[in-house]
Amino acid sequence: MKLNSLFLTATILISAGVHADVRVVDDSANELVLKAPAKRIISLAPHTTELLYAAGAIDELIAAVDFSDYPAIAKKLPRVGSGYLLDIEKIISLEPDLVVGWKSGNQQAQLEYLQQLGLSVYLSEPRNIQDVADNLRDMGMLLGKSAQANKKADEFVYALTRLRKQYAEAEKVTVFYQVWQQPLFTVNGEHIISHIIDLCGGVNVFADLPVLSPQVDIEAVISRNPQVIVAGSGEAREDWLDNWKKWSSISAVKHQQLYAINADLIVRHTTRIAQGAEIMCAALQKAREAK
Repeated sequence: MKLNSLFLTATILISAGVHADVRVVDDSANELVLKAPAKRIISLAPHTTELLYAAGAIDELIAAVDFSDYPAIAKKLPRVGSGYLLDIEKIISLEPDLVVGWKSGNQQAQLEYLQQLGLSVYLSEPRNIQDVADNLRDMGMLLGKSAQANKKADEFVYALTRLRKQYAEAEKVTVFYQVWQQPLFTVNGEHIISHIIDLCGGVNVFADLPVLSPQVDIEAVISRNPQVIVAGSGEAREDWLDNWKKWSSISAVKHQQLYAINADLIVRHTTRIAQGAEIMCAALQKAREAK
């Protein structure tokens, strides 16, 4: 009788649309509590827009920031400013029940102001591959679509685990990753791009620098003499490749091991990183075989 009563009570609650609280801890270690899955969501970063769609937010996303361009449907969303300068008035006017922000990409003061106004704000700050999967699972919970989100997260982790196993015993090659050409920027060992280099059997030559995305000079690159140079660029060969030719003392230049990866596939903290990792691993393997 007791079990039957519990079942009947649960059936009545579900039929009445009653939901248990949704509880998620974000990347700032803040617990976010929603009375029900979110139905009106604003995304404050391109990567969170992409993750929300991957988690199943088709109708729930009502606005996003500039450069939220993937998947294609994201281009049609109303804009609430850039990632760094938000249109607070427009965000308020849209009456979201959830705002998904970027801890290091949005202005801290603006994020705090949104919280002070009483808006539910989830802060995303993925620094490694597992963080991306965890963010995706969190967004699934916030949407009430955990089954879809967890499936996508599992597929993402599996793809990268497979690559890690494939190149676990591969010969190490040293890599310089170029974020930007002028001025010249790279990544340190804490950056997710460095983690991808690592799983492909590469060694980031600037992993030891203290800044996440440090500025370096040509002399420093020459000194560390990478065997491979990879740049976040377009899918086709770019002019920057030719600009390295004058530095023939660098091993990567001497042996023509210069590669470009579409930046969206490796810089954005989304499941498309698995595609970028495939390209990175293939490039490093070519460098090994060219010896």
